[in-house]
Amino acid sequence: MASKADWPAAPADLTQESNERLFFSDHEWKTIDAATARIYPTDHQPGAREARVVRFIDRYLSGIDYIYASADGSGFLQMSGKLADAWRARNAAMRRTYRQGIRELDRIAAGRHGKPFAELTEAEQDGVLEELSGTPKPKPVTLTDTGPLGTMLQGVADDGMNFFDALCLHTRQGMYADPAYGGNKDRVGWEIVEFPGPESLADTNDCSYSVQEHFVQDCVWEDLIPFMREKG
Repeated sequence: MASKADWPAAPADLTQESNERLFFSDHEWKTIDAATARIYPTDHQPGAREARVVRFIDRYLSGIDYIYASADGSGFLQMSGKLADAWRARNAAMRRTYRQGIRELDRIAAGRHGKPFAELTEAEQDGVLEELSGTPKPKPVTLTDTGPLGTMLQGVADDGMNFFDALCLHTRQGMYADPAYGGNKDRVGWEIVEFPGPESLADTNDCSYSVQEHFVQDCVWEDLIPFMREKG
């Protein structure tokens, strides 16, 4: 298989101004926009709605045209052959998962409140998501929170995920992925975590963007990883 550097690229609109529906219907768009806004709500800082996470998910589910952004920031790489076939199969499965999940959100919402999910209050939407997930609404996370390593690590693959877990994963990705993928509008996700991301993917390709200044230059590695000193 050829290196991604040799794959052809197709130009794409990366301005983040378009809200064209590529996969979702208007109702599905409103439902997912509302659900992601409860998973990553707006408070004193922007949330999923401001980051346009729904657009990120819509593009991801639309096919295989928005999977790998080109290194120069001009568009997206075009897949072919078996890799393209594998991605189409994954995409088709996740499309079914989302459409079934949206129907389930509306079914629970109608049973509880007689309205579609997107028309409920935020508190009512939280209750629907709790019932869908089978777990209570989590408490806010702070920087001082600690827990088992497994609760801190977040994977990036959605193969075989149920709707709620996939929605949570894609919400996080839409908040923090490069804006080229449709979410993280105006880099709001990066600003929240104070990540000085590149203005464009092209800046990472020609090395005009670097994070070197944010690294400690003069240090002893044992001071950074104390337990390794004991093993040495």
